[in-house]
Amino acid sequence: MAIAVVVLTVVAMAAGVWIGTGIGKRQVHGAADVHDILHHQLGLSPEQETKIAVIESKFAVDRKDLYMRMRAANLELAQALESERTYGDAAKTAISHFHEAMAKLQELTVVHILEMRAVLTPEQADTFDKTVRQALSADPP
Repeated sequence: MAIAVVVLTVVAMAAGVWIGTGIGKRQVHGAADVHDILHHQLGLSPEQETKIAVIESKFAVDRKDLYMRMRAANLELAQALESERTYGDAAKTAISHFHEAMAKLQELTVVHILEMRAVLTPEQADTFDKTVRQALSADPP
């Protein structure tokens, strides 16, 4: 019985990591495209670069915090499955904690994109918008 619990815990942790990593990769890949366009193809002025650096710095801190919350929720789920050995209240709560952090990350990402967009000229914003649209509508890697 103990072996079954360990196996179930490992499977649950792996599933949580796999799901979280897939979401993260999609966001990181899209963000890489957006940031590549932003920093290498839009011809930002030094003033724009400075403003965007501040925006990116704040977002990096917030994003790291949310990734840590998702990781903590996965660990919470593993512990719940190990202790309850069923899809009980603790497991449901852990999943809810993961979803809350993931939703907050998506919200912050949208706000981050819009804050950077506000720094751009109308012409730069048009190119930026096309890149964001492509990143959001692309198939996962």
